[in-house]
Amino acid sequence: MIARLRGQVVQRGADHCVIDVGGVGYLVHASAPTLAALPAPPAVATLLIETHLREDALLLYGFAAPAERDWFRLLTTVQGVGAKVALAILATLPPGALAAAIAAGDRAALTRAPGVGAKLAARLLTELRERAGAMSAAEGVAARPLGEGAAEDALSALLNLGYRRPDAQAAVARAAEELGAGAGLDALIRASLRLLAR
Repeated sequence: MIARLRGQVVQRGADHCVIDVGGVGYLVHASAPTLAALPAPPAVATLLIETHLREDALLLYGFAAPAERDWFRLLTTVQGVGAKVALAILATLPPGALAAAIAAGDRAALTRAPGVGAKLAARLLTELRERAGAMSAAEGVAARPLGEGAAEDALSALLNLGYRRPDAQAAVARAAEELGAGAGLDALIRASLRLLAR
């Protein structure tokens, strides 16, 4: 099983990249935040890998951070969540925001991910609530829907989406000011994204 790849980035696509390791090009599927975090070709990069072996294919899924890989593994244990949907969820909700959404029972946040309808969102909340809380605590990811932690989690989410730190910090600060001290993480991220889109 392939667990990690370090090599030259030779191609980046919308949902995949090709990593050249010793002359062999590995096609690695990844979420948008992971792909955005990769250096431009032909720089060298390291990705954590989750290997899926099917009858007709050997598929590699890459992650920039252990938390994203762990959430991918957890999401794919839920019936109806394949690798493609799991990556779509992680592209919409980075680990901190996903933990907060599950802890808060926020079905609407989950349904923003392509391929996740109301029934699947409900199943995710039901099946992952306890395991997500335990995993977040083990990773040191606080599932905090309110307070100062929400601003930190919102900033982390924006950085994972590929926004530059100065822009993301300014947007989160302004959104927090507009929404008030009790703003939830989901609302803070949405408001920050609206500000960044202007």
